[in-house]
Amino acid sequence: MTSQTTGHRTPGVAQGLTIVVTGFLPIVAIVSMFPAVPAMIAHFANDPAAPTKVPAMVSAPGLTIAILALFAGLMVDRFGRRRLLLLSTGLYGFVGMAPFFLENLDHIYASRLLLGVAEAAILTTANTLIGDYWDENGRRKWLSLQGMLGPFFGSAVIFTSGYLASMSWNSVFLIYGVGFLAFFAMLAFIYEPENDDTARKMLGIGETASTPFPLVGVLTFGLVTLFGGALYYVFIINGGIVWQELGVSDPAEIGRLTTIPSLFVIVGAVIFWFTGRFGPRIQLTVFLTLLGSGLAVIGLASDWKGMVAGMALQQTGAGMAVPTLIAWAQGYLPFEHRGRGMGVWTAAFFLGQFVSPLLVSIARGISGTMQGAFFIAGLIGIVIAAATWFIVTPRQQPQAA
Repeated sequence: MTSQTTGHRTPGVAQGLTIVVTGFLPIVAIVSMFPAVPAMIAHFANDPAAPTKVPAMVSAPGLTIAILALFAGLMVDRFGRRRLLLLSTGLYGFVGMAPFFLENLDHIYASRLLLGVAEAAILTTANTLIGDYWDENGRRKWLSLQGMLGPFFGSAVIFTSGYLASMSWNSVFLIYGVGFLAFFAMLAFIYEPENDDTARKMLGIGETASTPFPLVGVLTFGLVTLFGGALYYVFIINGGIVWQELGVSDPAEIGRLTTIPSLFVIVGAVIFWFTGRFGPRIQLTVFLTLLGSGLAVIGLASDWKGMVAGMALQQTGAGMAVPTLIAWAQGYLPFEHRGRGMGVWTAAFFLGQFVSPLLVSIARGISGTMQGAFFIAGLIGIVIAAATWFIVTPRQQPQAA
């Protein structure tokens, strides 16, 4: 894979694989909690707010990321790539595993906020290193590899966390020990680039913009990304509760039943690839329709078969979600504004993660059940899909790099 010499070293497979694994750490932080939500709510049954607090705890890192995303690039430049990556990954391991030793739900929530601090730095630093280490061709190849491995890694995490959650309510937090493995890989293979011109250009530092910041476009994709992110996390955070309403409460069984339909994320990635020539208008409509329809089917399911069918639709939409929203956002952003614009995108997406359980809680209060909340969320997704058809121009093309 194409690389560029940074100082006296040339990055290779070891650096690429380390960064790919690093990119999965935030996935572990949210996906691993899915099978454990019912067990945690049961453990904290004495707290009447537990049905709301536990899902909010799961998505709490998203709030920290949303707040820090706009400043993370400055942190990278100030503290250096390798040093900040090592520090944040070590913090990830410690605060990620901390709830295994905690018994207070508020303390667990605080540890999840600290986990978000680590994730914000990890995401920014890893993405910056991709720009530092490789040219455009090399970056595209490593990001493609990350996208292809993601669904399998996510399914493995769900499967493993299901068995951990079946052992005890807090055993699932042991999975965050993978952060220490990543730390030692970074210690061995990641080095500080001596030439950071690429990263500075990506962040727009030291350059004078020749075009005005596309504020209207950024606000548009930011708002849709906020709602898209909230819908994206509805199942990830609350799916275990729906399984429980359908009579499936064993975390290990939930993990087994979820593994295969979760692989439909790959189908979504393939649909994204083939619909690329039609532009973001088609892609956004398809992605939101699939995601919304899947949530609605889950809301109407009467047994595990209906649940799996709904999951297949929902996961297909989820597979299109991130690349579709990113590609659309990039279409609004010329090179000189791309760093700040994508900072807004990251903040909006993870703010969506944070508000998702709060909105679901409101919908659950209206409908009376979690399945009812899923049905409402599904209808909202379909409505937003129809709205984007009129918001997005038919053939919006990305700005030249």
